Amino acid sequence: MLPLTGARVLMTADAVGGVWTYALDLAGGLAARGIETVLAVLGPAPAADQADAARAVPGLRLLPTNLPLDWLAETPEEVGAAGAALAALAAETEADVAHLHSPALAADAARFPVPVVASCHSCVGTWWEAVRGGPLPPDFAWRTRLVAQGCANADTLIAPTAAFAAATARFYGLAEAPAVVRNGRRPPTLRAHGAAPFAFTAGRLWDEGKNLRALDRAATRLAGAVPVLAAGPTEGPGGARVALRHVQTLGRLSEGQVARRLAERPVFVSTARYEPFGLSVLEAAQAGCALVLSDIPTFRELWDGAAEFVAAEDDRAIADAIGRAARDPAHRARLAAAARARADRYTMEAMAAGTAAVYRPLLRRAEAPGETAAA
Repeated sequence: MLPLTGARVLMTADAVGGVWTYALDLAGGLAARGIETVLAVLGPAPAADQADAARAVPGLRLLPTNLPLDWLAETPEEVGAAGAALAALAAETEADVAHLHSPALAADAARFPVPVVASCHSCVGTWWEAVRGGPLPPDFAWRTRLVAQGCANADTLIAPTAAFAAATARFYGLAEAPAVVRNGRRPPTLRAHGAAPFAFTAGRLWDEGKNLRALDRAATRLAGAVPVLAAGPTEGPGGARVALRHVQTLGRLSEGQVARRLAERPVFVSTARYEPFGLSVLEAAQAGCALVLSDIPTFRELWDGAAEFVAAEDDRAIADAIGRAARDPAHRARLAAAARARADRYTMEAMAAGTAAVYRPLLRRAEAPGETAAA
């Protein structure tokens, strides 16, 4: 078996959402296998606490690039130029594999000198299909064309759930669905205590796919009997925003601040209409929170039997589920125990092992005499 010790990965990420958390945990897990990660950060620079967290990861070199994010770029040429710059960076850093956070970065303008793994974390095409529906607007159409090119050019595609892998294959007409490597998180360091009398959610609140307006309507029905708190930005880097009247917004919290909230073991709620995985749900489950989740395919795949499911737009059912978990200690304890047990499947170590297994044949092929890596 080809050893991976000493291999170097050029990985891309952004500091805007869950991809950042994924990248740091994956880099930490790969480091335990002797794999070095150079993390090229696209888009806005990491916040101070994010940069501190990156510096604490062994075997990780943080590399801000000032390159535009694919989903914030204004033209296809910007995305193509970012991909080309990353391909040059792969050569400059002497990487053995390029691991991209979006297939669009492997579109035709980029010619990578090493094998390419592209993570299908999310995309505007499947987002539009799940959240809006109907014909794609022009701004989304060219972005999905770049994703399609990148899917064709990448050596391997991976996705965090089978449900999202299937959605990606269907939308882009792939002959084969991406390989499934489920996301994982390192366990919490804070000891959980009590069962706080509030509901909690976290993430990019401004993202229409997170469906915070439905949770806001549910909070109205709860009429303060169970406060609903939400951590995360209400305005996105592209100008998207959400105004909430009854959910108490806390703004962006650091990872440690979110962990302290989760350690209080509130009822954790996600009413998302689009969620390829949901790292915040996993973090809540690891902390021993009861889960109330929208009934979408990815959540069913990951948490069936370990959460209470509700229709994403049914604010009455959402409010009832939150109220039931808050009022009934036995019901809440059963949900929390089931969620924590299920979370044991989704570890940082399992994610790193699955990813390393994806890298291995690519490295073997790249090292074979007379063979070259695919562009």
